[in-house]
Amino acid sequence: MTSEIITIGDEIIIGQVIDTNSAFIATSLNEAGIEVLKITSVPDKKESITGALNIARKTADIIIMTGGLGPTGDDITKITLAGYFKSHLVLNKDVLEHIKKLISHLPGKISERNMKQAELPDNCKIIINNYGSASGMWFEDKGKIFISLPGVSYEMNAMITNDIIPALKERFSLPAIIHKTILISGVAESIMADKIKDWEEGLPPMLKLAYLPSPGILRLRISGTGISREKVRKEIEQQSDKLISLIGDDVFGYDDDILEETVGKLLVKRKQTVAVAESCTGGKISELITSVAGSSLYFKGSVIAYSNEIKTGILGVSEDTIENHGAVSEEVVRAMAVNIRKIYNTDYAVATSGIAGPTGGTSKKPVGTTWICVASEDKVIARKYNLGKQRGRNILKASISSLNMLRKLILNN
Repeated sequence: MTSEIITIGDEIIIGQVIDTNSAFIATSLNEAGIEVLKITSVPDKKESITGALNIARKTADIIIMTGGLGPTGDDITKITLAGYFKSHLVLNKDVLEHIKKLISHLPGKISERNMKQAELPDNCKIIINNYGSASGMWFEDKGKIFISLPGVSYEMNAMITNDIIPALKERFSLPAIIHKTILISGVAESIMADKIKDWEEGLPPMLKLAYLPSPGILRLRISGTGISREKVRKEIEQQSDKLISLIGDDVFGYDDDILEETVGKLLVKRKQTVAVAESCTGGKISELITSVAGSSLYFKGSVIAYSNEIKTGILGVSEDTIENHGAVSEEVVRAMAVNIRKIYNTDYAVATSGIAGPTGGTSKKPVGTTWICVASEDKVIARKYNLGKQRGRNILKASISSLNMLRKLILNN
């Protein structure tokens, strides 16, 4: 079975609201074994909605819409669908009673707008919205299924999970669609593609690989489709084991793992601690570490040494070192890491110093030049990165790279 998702609303088109509904619906459909062909967003206009439906029905078996079912004048989805499916709006007593119960705690009588929400097309299956007043609608026309749901996320999510997906599973014999994502840090997409080229070309027809890069992290998603869920899962596991053996310790996790949590688990397991001295990252590394619940077990603290005065006065970097090598240098970042570890009495330390940009670069040290150092009692490892010209991206990539260097130091210590 194939599907298309259509989100309706001017607020989405103008960028005022981010469309998270499509992501939730697509994930739910995919997990159920229904392929998503396309995601479309249209404004609150009759012609736009009907146009999108006409296009979607040419290729998709199931079309799921969200938005435009509220009680205000700009909510035209229900009226548009009634016309599209040549039906009439009629008062649904069950929906009316549901709305009355929903607003019973409010003063006054049920309003005309609320009454209108109980008027629904006479040729659709009604899906009661247990969390709101806008009911869902299920139409069938010429072998296609059209489902309209409210745009309020928590209402829509519940209806997808509790009503739509179970109904589709009961109606159709759906194949297994399984994904496994391997998470990598420290390797560029192009380099990784060359490294695993032979493995990728040897994948069986039921599997395919997708590269999903983001700052500092590369996701390799293996997707499999087949009638037998167990057979697909087994094939994915066998192929992922081969892939992992090729990549080695650049793999830091799988699926929904996050690097900062992976590092935290390693420290907890070893009952070890870490401290951070940040310059160009401005506290981002500390933010990532402390975003993990329980990080107080292993994170002692940090110093944001943005100025040379703090580097010398608090972290103990000598003025001569800064004068001779510059604040963005291997010598300075090594001193920062070694000294913060001693100051906080931790097992490990991380230090950064760089030129985040967009200004401050020179011909010898252009914007994006970043030195990162990780240290333990007997190892001090420093590495230079050339990250680019975008400030926010540089800060994030430097922070991710720092955590990955720390992860590898812990594993090899």
